[in-house]
Amino acid sequence: MAVRKFKPTTPGQRHKIIGTFEEITARVPEKSLVFGKKSSGGRNNQGKMTMRYLGGGSKKIIRIVDFKRNKDGVPAVVKTIEYDPNRSARIALLFYADGEKRYIIAPNGLQVGATLMSGETAAPEIGNALPLQNIPVGTVIHNIELRPGQGAALVRSAGNFAQLTSREGKYCVIKLPSGEVRQILNTCKATIGSVGNSDHGLESSGKAGRSRWLGRRPRNRGVVMNPVDHPMGGGEGRASGGHPRSRKGLYAKGLKTRAPKKQSSKYIIERRKK
Repeated sequence: MAVRKFKPTTPGQRHKIIGTFEEITARVPEKSLVFGKKSSGGRNNQGKMTMRYLGGGSKKIIRIVDFKRNKDGVPAVVKTIEYDPNRSARIALLFYADGEKRYIIAPNGLQVGATLMSGETAAPEIGNALPLQNIPVGTVIHNIELRPGQGAALVRSAGNFAQLTSREGKYCVIKLPSGEVRQILNTCKATIGSVGNSDHGLESSGKAGRSRWLGRRPRNRGVVMNPVDHPMGGGEGRASGGHPRSRKGLYAKGLKTRAPKKQSSKYIIERRKK
């Protein structure tokens, strides 16, 4: 994976940095694993705008990605690595030995033609999905379940990885990309390796139009509004705006929003770094 920089032949090209698509091997998705996506433009069923700054953008097709990896003991061959407009990571199309086809998140280093497995008997190799109790301590993992059989909820975006640091009874201790250290049940599944497309964070759109292609409309700041529209609005000249707040008056920087008595807090050993 690499990125491309462009010569400044136009203002939009000057700061443009995009990923290369050299690892992608198919242009058209598998027809049986896609369905159309209807865009709302931020409107509800009455046509009222309930979410600002959304709308437009290119049409997208949803690829059905398998986050459960519940075909245990059935080998699968990686047929293609594909682009997915709905996520930062690439996806891989698997052909299972029994004829079924499924998409998975493509880990770093996965090659077309590789054979993958899931289940307790699978080897701890890149792309294989195993219960945490079968993964060696110190292994880099992604696509981690929070509840057994629920499907992967953590560490799914491009370049991310977590690490299995130790075991405590029926729990494994995982260090997450945010820096949070928490316990997860031994029976939850995770996939070996880190998520692919690791250079995604180096990309730069270069112009506002690329945001419009992604369905993001211009977003105006609170300090340029009037006091009736925002707590930070108004004032003579370019006022700084005072304390950073949201439009509803909540502090925007540093305010802890996690519920103090949340049930899952007992599983968190160390909070994420600020």
